[in-house]
Amino acid sequence: MSSHHVVRDKQEPALVIANGAACNFELLGQLLEWSPFLLVLDGALERVLSMGLKVDAVLGDFDRETNPESLLTHQPETEIIHTPNQAKCDLEKGIDFLVERGFNAANIVWATGRRADHTLNNIGLLAKLKTKLDLVMIDDHSRIYPLRPDFEKWYVKGTPLSLMPITQVEGVNTRGLKYDLSNDTLIPGHRSSSSNEAAADGFVKISHNSGDLLLMECWD
Repeated sequence: MSSHHVVRDKQEPALVIANGAACNFELLGQLLEWSPFLLVLDGALERVLSMGLKVDAVLGDFDRETNPESLLTHQPETEIIHTPNQAKCDLEKGIDFLVERGFNAANIVWATGRRADHTLNNIGLLAKLKTKLDLVMIDDHSRIYPLRPDFEKWYVKGTPLSLMPITQVEGVNTRGLKYDLSNDTLIPGHRSSSSNEAAADGFVKISHNSGDLLLMECWD
């Protein structure tokens, strides 16, 4: 498979492939159809190339004895970005790179599963990086969005939706959920709004006053 590479002045989201559990091949293909730029983090490079994907850039500290030049002899146009800064993980450095290149949005895959510490860290990064560009983390069972203070999206009745706090979140109000919240407080590990759902076909509206809040669209 190769990505389409129809670049539309960076209006479409870049696709970032991290080094967690792989998603369904069909899902990956669908995302590539809407992504003009494929960025791969170094730990996943061999797996990605084995799938026949065209890589625009690979980024990382290459501390796993990965030799990107030797792996990319058949793709010499791929950009190799060495980022030795150990103060940030490769995913955060990848988002910084996309911001510098002028992207406004990115979809992230292979960022969950496998190591639990990496999964938790990657999900937490969504909140930290939400002001830099629009991010969505996607796997075979969920789409995860970091929410700005006001959010609105149309959903089909019964769509499973969970509100998960990263920090303490104050003043949570929702409209359009089966179990709406009114000026509520959500606390990590103590109170969330998981396994909620859209009450009817239509818009779901979510607002909060402070804190970092994630919305998860989930399916089994």
